[in-house]
Amino acid sequence: MMFLKIILGLFGLGIVVFVHELGHFLAARLVKIDIDAFSIGWGNPILKKKIGAVEYRLGMFPIGGYCKMKGETDYIDSWENMRNGKKPENGSYLAAGPAARIFVHFGGPFFNLIFAVILLSFLWGFGFEINTLSNKIILASEIIPGDTYPADSAGLKTGDRIIEIAGRPISYYHEVQENIALNPEKNLSVLVERNGQIVNLNITPSLDKSTGAGKIGVYFWVDPVIKSIKDGSPAQIAGLLPGDRITSANGQKLRNSMDLIKIVEQNPDSLVLEYERAGITREAQFNGNEVKSEIGIVWDNITYRTPNLSLPSAIAKGVKESWKTLTVSITSLRLLFKGIDLTKAVSGPVRITYMIGEMATQSFEQGFGTSVRSITDFIALISIALCVMNLLPLPILDGGMIILFLVELIRRKPAHPKAVSVFQTCGMVIIFGLMAFALFGDILFFIR
Repeated sequence: MMFLKIILGLFGLGIVVFVHELGHFLAARLVKIDIDAFSIGWGNPILKKKIGAVEYRLGMFPIGGYCKMKGETDYIDSWENMRNGKKPENGSYLAAGPAARIFVHFGGPFFNLIFAVILLSFLWGFGFEINTLSNKIILASEIIPGDTYPADSAGLKTGDRIIEIAGRPISYYHEVQENIALNPEKNLSVLVERNGQIVNLNITPSLDKSTGAGKIGVYFWVDPVIKSIKDGSPAQIAGLLPGDRITSANGQKLRNSMDLIKIVEQNPDSLVLEYERAGITREAQFNGNEVKSEIGIVWDNITYRTPNLSLPSAIAKGVKESWKTLTVSITSLRLLFKGIDLTKAVSGPVRITYMIGEMATQSFEQGFGTSVRSITDFIALISIALCVMNLLPLPILDGGMIILFLVELIRRKPAHPKAVSVFQTCGMVIIFGLMAFALFGDILFFIR
C-alpha cells in the first residue's frame, strides 16, 4: 500500500511539474529561444530521446524538473562577449531581450494557474458529491474540560446552528471550517440560530501555530443515528443495524456522537448502549477490549451533489475558486512570520507526494467519482501553490529572475556579472536551505 501511495503521489506531483516546465518551454519557443533539453525529474536521465533539436529526458529523481534553454547558464561568458562587441548566438537565452526573458520565466507559474482553472472548471462542469455535516456545533470545552476557546469567549453554546459568518451564509459544517480557518486573529460577526431565535455574536479565531489556520474550538454535531456498521465489528456481532438511534451509554443520555466518545473515555472498561429501533428500546453490551479497539459504528452524515454547470459557468467558477486558493496561498505565506511551527505547517516534496498518494488511496475506497474529485482538487491546490512559490522574489526562482530582468529593462543594460553571480549564489544557498528545512519537517511528520 505504501508503494502504491508513493507511485500515485509521484505521478500527481509529476503532472504539476510537467505543466510548469511546459509553460517555460512554450514561452521560450514563442520568443525564439532554442531549447537544449526538457526534463521531468532531476539527476542522470533514466530515459532520453532527441526530437529535432530538443532532448527530452526522464530524470532519476522524479521530483522537480527543468527546461534547459540554449546559453541559459553561460551568462558571465556571454556578458564578457557583449562587452567586447560580440553578440550572443541567435536562439540563445541572452540573445532575447529582458522583456522576452521575463515572459519566459512568467510562463511556468502562469501555466500552473491556468492548469488549476482547467481542473476546477472540469470539476464544477460535471458536478460532484460533497460529504459533510450540519452547521450545528458542540463546544470543544465540553469535550476537553479545562480549556477555554474563542467560541466560549464569544458566547457560543453547544447546540447552536451557525448560519452566517462575516456576512457569508453558512449551511454546512465544512463552510464553518473554511471561513474560520482562513481568518485567524480577525474579528468576525457570527449569526447563530438558538432555540428558534437568531443571536448576533462576534468572534476572533485564534491562530493554530501547528497549521497556520484559524480555530475557535468547536466540533461538529452528529445525531447518534447509525449510518452503517463495519463488517465483522463488535457492533455487528451485538446486533446493531443501520438506522438505530443510540439513546444512552452507560446510563447517561446521549445527545450526539461526541457524547459517546466522552462517556467511553470516562469508563473504557465496559460499555452498555441503549438504542431505539422501530419504537422499541433495546440494549447492546461491549467489553473493555472491544471498547478500546473500535466497535464499528459509522454515524450518519450529509451528502449532496453540486449541479452540472454550463461551460461558461463552469469556467467562471473555476476562475473564482482558483483566485480564492491563490489569495489563501499568499495569506498563508504572511502567516509564516507569526510564530507558527514551520516543521508542522510547511510541507516539503516528500510529504506532498505522500499526501497526494494517501488522498488517492483513501478516496478510491469511497468510489471512483469521489477519488477523481479529491485528487483533482488537491492537484489544483498544489499547482497554485507552485505558482505562488515560484513567483517569490528569491534568486534562482522565477520571481527572482523576473526582478533581475526588470532591473535590466529599466537600466537598459544587463546587470554586472559579479552581481548576478552573487545573486544566484545567495539564491542557491536560500533554496537549498529551504529544501533541507522542508525535508527535516517531512521526516518529523513521518516520525509523528
